[in-house]
Amino acid sequence: MQKYFIVLFSVLVLVGCKTNYINKTAPETFTARFETTQGNFDVAIKREYSPKAADRFYALVKGGYYKNVPFYRVVPNFVVQFGQIDTMQNEAWSKVIVPDEPVKYGNKKGAISFARSGVNTRACDLFINLKDNNRLDTVDYNGVKGFPAFGDVVSGMDVVEKLYSGYGDTTMEKEELLADRELFDKEFPKVDVIKKAYIIAKE
Repeated sequence: MQKYFIVLFSVLVLVGCKTNYINKTAPETFTARFETTQGNFDVAIKREYSPKAADRFYALVKGGYYKNVPFYRVVPNFVVQFGQIDTMQNEAWSKVIVPDEPVKYGNKKGAISFARSGVNTRACDLFINLKDNNRLDTVDYNGVKGFPAFGDVVSGMDVVEKLYSGYGDTTMEKEELLADRELFDKEFPKVDVIKKAYIIAKE
């Protein structure tokens, strides 16, 4: 029991450290680099497109959230989606709500947006558009209109396009796997991952 308590305490401290940036305001423009199992790609963010999204993304990157993160949904000619399969981390970040915002910048090819499941649910998971997905700018999904993009892949789009896509949407069919990384990795061993992400430029 004591060993379990120590491990749990250590995890809670680690999660707490990672969320220290959660209320920080992002620079007006900045660039983040993602190192993946297929190579690197860079994403340039403009806060004016979706200020709350940019702030959360900046906090996630600075807090080290995108480390060993799977590209758990790769649908050819649609989107690449990614985020932690770690219930404790996701719950910690989700406690601070990211309010919904109108779409000012559309979901063209290479644009990055937050995934969500309803009102004020943008939290940690992101997607990159593999084509011009104009319908995502206006679609009404669970009571919210559109997915606001807030930046673009400016280098390494070829890396994004070669991420393993053989599983398609099947990774989304078993919810229990999306809460258990070990089981997910056993079921979908070819999924590419983000090794780490960090800021390389800001203004």
